[in-house]
Amino acid sequence: MANYSYQGINESGMSVSGTVEAESVGMAENMVLARGHIPSKVTATTKAAGGGSFFSRIENSLATVKVSDLILFTKQFRSMMQAGVPIIRLLQVLENQTQNKKLKNIAATVSQDIKTGSTLHNAMKKHPSVFEPLYLSMINAGEVSGTLPEVLNRLINIVEHEAKVKSEIKAALQYPIIVLIALGVAFIVLLTFVIPKFATIFAKAGLVLPLPTKIAMIMYAGLSNYWYIILAGVVGLIVGLRLYFKTPLGRYNRDAFLLWMPLFGPLFQKAAMSRFASIFSILQASGVPVMQALEVLAGTIDNAAITKEFDRVRILIQEGQGIAGPLGTAKYFTPMVVDMVAIGEESGTIEEMLRQIAVHYDDEVAYAVKRLSDMIGPILMVGLAGVVGFFALAIYMPMWDLTKLAK
Repeated sequence: MANYSYQGINESGMSVSGTVEAESVGMAENMVLARGHIPSKVTATTKAAGGGSFFSRIENSLATVKVSDLILFTKQFRSMMQAGVPIIRLLQVLENQTQNKKLKNIAATVSQDIKTGSTLHNAMKKHPSVFEPLYLSMINAGEVSGTLPEVLNRLINIVEHEAKVKSEIKAALQYPIIVLIALGVAFIVLLTFVIPKFATIFAKAGLVLPLPTKIAMIMYAGLSNYWYIILAGVVGLIVGLRLYFKTPLGRYNRDAFLLWMPLFGPLFQKAAMSRFASIFSILQASGVPVMQALEVLAGTIDNAAITKEFDRVRILIQEGQGIAGPLGTAKYFTPMVVDMVAIGEESGTIEEMLRQIAVHYDDEVAYAVKRLSDMIGPILMVGLAGVVGFFALAIYMPMWDLTKLAK
């Protein structure tokens, strides 16, 4: 960003001058025009000192938008829309109020795009890292139908609902991940520092080492002599998997595996069904056509395996086979979803049926998260007991033989 001084003529024909902050001369001229002045001369005065413009661009590119920031941004947007604030003034207020630098810059850019004749939907579409396809589709539906404040209200419910479900799942996974990391660190410390010292004592005493101790010593020898190969292999595996999961086949296999996993699979499936039903119902309530709603849903299910099945379903729906029938042939879509959609189609209350499905699976997800937390504790305890028991045998079995020799 740089400061630009301008000279121009106002609506009364009087000469005016001033300064604006913009990214280019063209943007500065547009900002002068937006003030109701005709620019005659626009010149750059100062730029960010010490190359600050370059570093600010880097900072903006690295900045992220948290869900809480996006929710607050959308709520403020909705409140001002309901109060009848003009869109340009609204975006200026958002630019000044928001604390997130990326959202602040987006509000300024969207404002400039709208001043040049763009729609809100097209202006926001230029920022896909912040506004997902669902968000953009809802904005588009609100603009077309003239019910943007109501659509924004539903959009807030969706974003808050998504944040709540993801937070619950993360909370359920946080404890086992921490325990597994601690267990791994303890395993390496015992294997590297404790076992070798006892093994030296046992070797000097001429003891025949029992099997657990031999296994521990073999693992220690492998870790001490080939640690760089093991480390390179682990790093290579992590990098390779990350790259593989970025490919369509990799995403599909990863998501299919997650749905297959015991304990976790049913939780992810229920969360996907809740997401599908809640978004579909809100799109229907917002007046989005069915085929367009299905297209949006395909991009928002957030599971490549379910999305692939849903893409096949969409083709059947396009052929005029209804919604429930094709859904019934799809893998991962539960019988309850299919039956409720069928009832909704027959009675003309599909929006209400989808809402009931979402409520049901929200409760199911909450119950599954609690059940998962309750079950993971004992499983981790068994794993911890196994590791401790192995090292106890590796150390105390030879010590028992050593005490016999001492007698």
